[in-house]
This record gives sequence, structure tokens and C-alpha cells, in this order.
Amino acid sequence: MSIFKKYFTKERKTDLDKGLEKTKKSFFGKIATAVAGKSTVDEAFLDELEGILIESDVGLETTVKIIERLEKQVATTKYINTSELNSILHSVIVDILSENNTVDIEDFTYDEIHWPYIILVVGVNGVGKTTTIGKLTHQYKKRGKKIVLGAGDTFRAAAVDQLKIWADRNGVDFYNKGMNTDPAAVAYETVQYAINNDCHVCIIDTAGRLHTKKHLMEELTKIKNSINKKLPGAPHEVLLVLDATTGQNAVEQAKAFTAATEVTSLAMTKLDGSAKGGVVLSISDQFKIPIKYIGVGEGIEQLQVFNKAAFVDTLFEKD
Repeated sequence: MSIFKKYFTKERKTDLDKGLEKTKKSFFGKIATAVAGKSTVDEAFLDELEGILIESDVGLETTVKIIERLEKQVATTKYINTSELNSILHSVIVDILSENNTVDIEDFTYDEIHWPYIILVVGVNGVGKTTTIGKLTHQYKKRGKKIVLGAGDTFRAAAVDQLKIWADRNGVDFYNKGMNTDPAAVAYETVQYAINNDCHVCIIDTAGRLHTKKHLMEELTKIKNSINKKLPGAPHEVLLVLDATTGQNAVEQAKAFTAATEVTSLAMTKLDGSAKGGVVLSISDQFKIPIKYIGVGEGIEQLQVFNKAAFVDTLFEKD
């Protein structure tokens, strides 16, 4: 069984509802208006639906896929009411998200992993990367795991200080070599610390490098290679953190980071502050990488494991 196996409790469902409130009002509210009173799915409706999906940052490629499948399903239907249309649209979206070769977190298992489990966390400044590390550390700590956090962002004192605060808050180990030191060396030595101190999990922060800066992206590759040198096969996970409020810019960041290194999982933050939650659909459809976590609030418990069906259900639920 996965150490992150979660039952969808009432509290977590409430957090998801609240976290997706802005997206739901923008996405579902507009769709509800568009389908109201429709007896057929005509060109005018499909054009309107296309606009709604794109405005919600679902992305052109995924939007076209949704429209084509919806059109195919209703092509032979003489009459369709609002409820039926919503149901078909819901089914189409869930099917698309289920076809992208990714799995929900409940399907992950760590039983066969030989500790320490090394996680390299990447992403640009401002996406909530360090906060995500803190919340993820909290999840591991609750499950009795010994953790060390490595301060690989050595160019900003604030980044090191913030990570240290999260380490202290969670009561876990912290490794730091000081400012302006080689991030690859920090990563290497943090892994060594994890091995020497029998840590189960080693989470390494990195600089919030701009995805448009080629030399910084090359440095990310250097860090990854340094970790692998110390522990062959590591890092076991490269977690890319993306800010949902940036919409399609998050897609561009994902393209750049996946080109620079082998990203194995994604975390989408700040969904509670955005009406652009449709970007989750776009990224999940375009990249064959699991979205493992979504941030639906500032609370330490509000980094949720991502469940495709629950996500779409929430978008289509009536208030």
C-alpha cells in the first residue's frame, strides 16, 4: 500500500470545493449558461464551449480533443437536455485524463524502494516550491519517516532561511553549506547525510531558475548527475512545481523543465487563487507525467494528492 494512501474525507472534499471555487464559477458557471435550454449541440454551442475551455486555460490541443469527442457522442442524439450534456462532457474529460498514461497517487507504491528516497524539487521563483516542500515533509513526517531537507538554492539567503523554518516546523533534519556554494555539491552531500543518518526521505530544494536561461537549466542537469554519482539511480523523483495562476505559462515552464531534466511528477499550486484551474486538464493531457499534488489553500494539510475523477466531479457539482 502507498504511504500516501488517502481516503477522500469530508474535510478534504471541503478543501477541494473551496480550492476550486474560482475555477468552478468560471468554468462550470459559463458552461451551465451555454447549455441552458439547448436541445441540440450545434455549431454555435460548440464555438461557445470552445471559448469557455480556452478561457479556463484548458489549452487549444486539449480543447479540440474535448470538442471532437463531444461532437461524436451527440451526433446521433435527436434531443439532449442540460443534465445529459453535462454528463457527457464530464465523461469525455475524465476519459481524456485517464488516457494519458499517468496514474493517481493512490496507485503509487514505495514498498520496494530502498531508503533513502531522494526527491529533487524544481521550478521557477514564486511558484510555491519551498512551501510545497514543507507541506510534503509534513505528510512524510506524519507517516513516521525520518527526513532531511537540503538547501540547494544557495544564491538567495531568503530561500535557505525559509527552508530552515520549514525543517524546524516539521522537526526534521536540515543540511546547508552556506550561501554561494556549489548547488551540486550541496545535493551530493545532502544525499551522503541521508545515507549516514539513516534517513528515509531526502528532499533537495533548487534555485528558482528561470526556464528561459539555458545555463541555469544546464546547472539543473549537473545537480541531478551529482546526486546519481553519490547514489546510483537517484534522484528517485524529480518534482516540478507549477503555479496554476499563471495559466498557459505553466505549460511553457513544463515544456522547458522536461526538456532539461527527466521530470517524473508535478505539483500544481495556488489553485485556490485562480480561475485558471483548467490548466490542470491541459498539463495532465499534454505531458505523460503524473500530477501528484495540488495546492488548494495555505494550510499545511491543503497540499492534496491529485485524483482525476474527484477533480472533475468537483468542477461539475452544482452548488
